[in-house]
Amino acid sequence: MIETLLGGLLGGAFRLAPEILKWLDRQGERGHELAMQDKALEFEKIRGAQRIAEIGASADVAWNTGAIEALRDAVRGQGEKTGVPWADALSISVRPVITYWFMALYCAAKTAAFAAALQAGAEWTTAIVHAWTEADQALWAGVLNFWFLGRVFDRVRS
Repeated sequence: MIETLLGGLLGGAFRLAPEILKWLDRQGERGHELAMQDKALEFEKIRGAQRIAEIGASADVAWNTGAIEALRDAVRGQGEKTGVPWADALSISVRPVITYWFMALYCAAKTAAFAAALQAGAEWTTAIVHAWTEADQALWAGVLNFWFLGRVFDRVRS
């Protein structure tokens, strides 16, 4: 009797074993498929972000190109005369007036700084050294380059 009972149990276990193994195998396959889908989703996210970056870069290039064209048109338009004498004279005088005004204010500020240093008891050589800064030197170099290199470039273009 025990053999019958044991035979029945073992027969049932051997019959269930392949089904259990199939079930475990399907679980593993599903886990693998889920992991592969996660990887594919992550890849698509990365590709989408890269595409958005490419679109943004293309938009930046297009915007910069448009901005440069607009600047070029604006500069070109500034040099054209309107045909109205007083308007043309005013347009021509704007840059020199602003330049002279700025230089007068700049010189007044530097002179005031120099005079204040002298009144505070500094020697005039020390006052000059402290009044002339690296920023002043850079500004002066920029002004000289603008006026004198501009003439060189004008000659080359002509």
